[in-house]
Amino acid sequence: MQSPIVELDFTDWRQAHGRPEWTAAVESGQVLYFPRLGFEVLPDEKPLLREEMLAPESRNVSLGADGVLKGAGGTAAEQRQLAAMIGRFRQQAQQFVDALLPEYRGQLRVAPTSFRPRQVETRAQSVRADDQRLHVDAFPSRPNYGERILRVFANVNPAGVPRVWRVGDAFEAVARQFLPRAKPYRLWQAQVLNALHVTKSLRSEYDHLMLQLHDLMKFDEVYQKSGTQVSVPFAAGSVWVCYSDQATHAVMSGQYMMEQTLYLPPGREANPQASPLAILTRLVGRPLIGVGAGTAC
Repeated sequence: MQSPIVELDFTDWRQAHGRPEWTAAVESGQVLYFPRLGFEVLPDEKPLLREEMLAPESRNVSLGADGVLKGAGGTAAEQRQLAAMIGRFRQQAQQFVDALLPEYRGQLRVAPTSFRPRQVETRAQSVRADDQRLHVDAFPSRPNYGERILRVFANVNPAGVPRVWRVGDAFEAVARQFLPRAKPYRLWQAQVLNALHVTKSLRSEYDHLMLQLHDLMKFDEVYQKSGTQVSVPFAAGSVWVCYSDQATHAVMSGQYMMEQTLYLPPGREANPQASPLAILTRLVGRPLIGVGAGTAC
């Protein structure tokens, strides 16, 4: 398969100047990797790099656009310091993406920024929630109608431990493998889920198929062990960027990471025909969102 990693030798966040080939790479499902571009944790912030900064029962610490910190442990003073650190990463990540992928400038919607201090290997999760299994990202409760999920990651591990991913085959190859096994979309089921507030809006056929791919991949033991994939250790002090709804990935190990999610409206890509929405629409042969879509009974 085509290498899933495009390595770029930046040493300064201000070096980013967009090139069409970088946008084309990320829109094809590749991961842009910057092994020497780290997010600087300031000396007085280093004590925050401990697992106790995560509140019990929380999966991640998150900072909303409103400045509200959720999921954090530690003292009130430490939480204020942590919010400032996460906020600084958010600003840096946004500026970086604006320069790296200028085609999206002014079109991205900012999601909460997260700090993930928990060790991946020790998390106990169900198969469906287990990110150590190859998958593409999809939201069970929040249909997105083809909105793209662009993510900026930074490994801030103070002990130099890499964050290890498995990265799988191209999205279209995965879709061709698993779509024949997908359960058919039923509009009445989507309406019931919406009426019961299981979903925040009516689930489209696109969202249904993305969830089917996510689950079918995770539950297929043969695919998890033998499917096309490579292991990628993202070094401490490195950054990587990808569309997590398109790059097939699994997070195998690591601890202490910053993450910024940015949402791009469907059709605003430089090449919309490379998107999961366009690929699934071609494979299924009918519209998957919008008027006239998802009318199966």
